[in-house]
Amino acid sequence: MSSLPLLEVQGVSKRFGGLLANDDVSFTVKDGEIVSIIGPNGAGKSTLFNCITGFYRPNAGRVLYQGKDITRFGADRICKLGIARTFQIVQIISDMTVLENVMTGAFLRSARNGAARAKAEEVLRFTGLFEKRNAAATALTIADKKRLEVSMALATRPKLLMLDEAMAGLTPFELKEMIGLIRKVRENGVTLVIVEHVMEAVMELSDRVIVINSGRMIVEGTPKEVVVNTEVIQAYLGERYHVGS
Repeated sequence: MSSLPLLEVQGVSKRFGGLLANDDVSFTVKDGEIVSIIGPNGAGKSTLFNCITGFYRPNAGRVLYQGKDITRFGADRICKLGIARTFQIVQIISDMTVLENVMTGAFLRSARNGAARAKAEEVLRFTGLFEKRNAAATALTIADKKRLEVSMALATRPKLLMLDEAMAGLTPFELKEMIGLIRKVRENGVTLVIVEHVMEAVMELSDRVIVINSGRMIVEGTPKEVVVNTEVIQAYLGERYHVGS
């Protein structure tokens, strides 16, 4: 295993006109970790995801993946290197079946239709959607659409999977299922960075938590350290997380 971090974010800043969405954000992610990024709405979490995955280009700073500077790479090239992601608003292809959606991810590594289909079916068995493989993607529940988007990302065979609010809006049972799936993904050798508001999932899954507020990283630590931090409670969590801690 390399001694280099899998992902390094070095002083990343992103500006939209007069708005500084990310302000000198730096952190690392080690191979095999689950790192969660939390913070209020509008704190800059999804913008940071977009800077890392090539959808936005930072105004300052660098992003390194396995020691390689990928700051100026496009999203397609970054995905080919091994970074896949989901989106805050689920992105599926509405006029395709569940299987066809996942095949689009598999085609990144497999030029042949049969190989892409085989990979897609393997992923769908892993994520629990195989029985719905021939259903229209639009016919799925919200929970299954989120699971489908994870499946599409996994079909690209990532080393690093970045989930943007994959657990938002789920029922308690659906949340438990998604937490179980994320654990399975990590057990299969994939590192995860998660943007999430569902603190139950953050506390249960994370090795480390990064807190962002107004574009700046204010705290980094274990889940237990973060939830008792006064600045985090004031900026994001509220007093209910302080009681009994």
